[in-house]
Amino acid sequence: MSEQATEIHRHYIDGEWTDGTGEETFTSENPATGETLGTFVRGTEEDVERAVDAAEAAFDEWRAMSYIDRAEVLWQVYHELRDRTDELGEIVTMECGKEISEGKADVVEAWHMVEWAAGNARRPHGDVVPSEIASKDAYMRRQPRGVVGCITPWNFPVAIPFWHMAITLVEGNTVVWKPAEQTPWCGQIIAEMMTDAGVPDGVFNLVQGFGDAGNAIVEDERVDTVLFTGSAEVGHKIDQTIGGQPGREVSLEMGGKNGIVITEEADMDVALHSAVMSSFKTTGQRCVSSERLIVHEDVYDEFKSEFVDLAEKVAVGDPLEEDTFMGPVVDESQVEKFHKYNELARTEGANVLVDRAELPQEEIPDGHEDGHWVGPFVYEVEYDPDLRCIHEEVFGPHVALIEYSGDIERAMEIHNDVPYGLAGAIISEDYRQINHYRDTRKAGLAYANLPCIGAEVQLPFGGVGKSGKGAPSAREAIEAVTERTAWTVNNSKDIQMAQGLSADITTQDD
Repeated sequence: MSEQATEIHRHYIDGEWTDGTGEETFTSENPATGETLGTFVRGTEEDVERAVDAAEAAFDEWRAMSYIDRAEVLWQVYHELRDRTDELGEIVTMECGKEISEGKADVVEAWHMVEWAAGNARRPHGDVVPSEIASKDAYMRRQPRGVVGCITPWNFPVAIPFWHMAITLVEGNTVVWKPAEQTPWCGQIIAEMMTDAGVPDGVFNLVQGFGDAGNAIVEDERVDTVLFTGSAEVGHKIDQTIGGQPGREVSLEMGGKNGIVITEEADMDVALHSAVMSSFKTTGQRCVSSERLIVHEDVYDEFKSEFVDLAEKVAVGDPLEEDTFMGPVVDESQVEKFHKYNELARTEGANVLVDRAELPQEEIPDGHEDGHWVGPFVYEVEYDPDLRCIHEEVFGPHVALIEYSGDIERAMEIHNDVPYGLAGAIISEDYRQINHYRDTRKAGLAYANLPCIGAEVQLPFGGVGKSGKGAPSAREAIEAVTERTAWTVNNSKDIQMAQGLSADITTQDD
């Protein structure tokens, strides 16, 4: 066992590495091999309390710095990420199982986000608004909210933390961060980068652990904003807790039951490429992965035949190898959930087209027998609004083909008939169909003639319905971590009011 695996890694609170108050530890596991990657102390409520204490104490000094000076600190983080992309990308792949190009892209997305946030510091901020009164200036300014709690998932263990933290820090807030318990090694490396970059003590704090540590962040009323990316079940509990508390804010990005509409006007090569990328990249473990392919009857048979052929052949293997398309799922609970929903589809009358759920031994890479391996599961089913298999998120390579007849309106009825509204796509060469999809889709992220995965960092990433509230990234995150103040300044010695309101003061002597 490596020194990395046997060393016990600690929290980072108030500029110090600390064991915290708990006695329990937990391990990070390579989902491709079952190998232990590292051992970490498990955070307690007391550890979170201390981290919030530190963040609260550091806030005034950090917010007093200029945007530019705060951004200069983040530029150092940017260089840490960029210089260590290959190293950290490999750790991402080893810890969460996605293939190596995705592991590196995760880190690239992180430094793109830091680049955007730090660069934004030199852009104009606020708005000058004309006043009714010529002698008045009216304008809007932002100010940081205070302590921001960041709770992030395992499937993008570097990119998503920086969606949350880059904007938060540049805008003048301080951070208490709990990474996912499945990817604490990535959290450890990020904390090391923060210290190497010179982030001041208390401005950034890391508490490793499980849901109880995350809940302690949510329950602490001194945490002014919580940014969360993860499951809908947890996210809605966070919203219920914070939503009724005056002065607190939340921004949530959660899961989806995403669909791709493939119309009779689709280019078949584009449709197939988009469907395979959307359904099987990251082994279906993206919140934007497509689990529903809604295909017009005129092209259904051709699409089904070719998609099934690709699903039967897509390369599952060692995620560190460049010719792998799908790695393992992250842990045994994801394997169990995947099989559970595959069986549900059968129970609900699905016609199974591809069943690689139980990979044969010869497809599992040598030395990886203890990994969490699954392959694509594809079925066709007649649309029924009561079917659970086409309405509940699986978070794996579980894909339903649904045939439709009629016009684009019918396709959209099926597309929108889920409680979620995160991502979706339309494949069509008809601009009218594309525009109809644009105007009627229930999704925060939408694509035309593309996979329904991926977003550039300057775009908001969030959903509607059960998929989220707000977008804890890019420009939209600024709304969650700042307060807006409308300032009006009088340049005259006289008081004049808008809307014709009299400013005269009368007394009984008048």
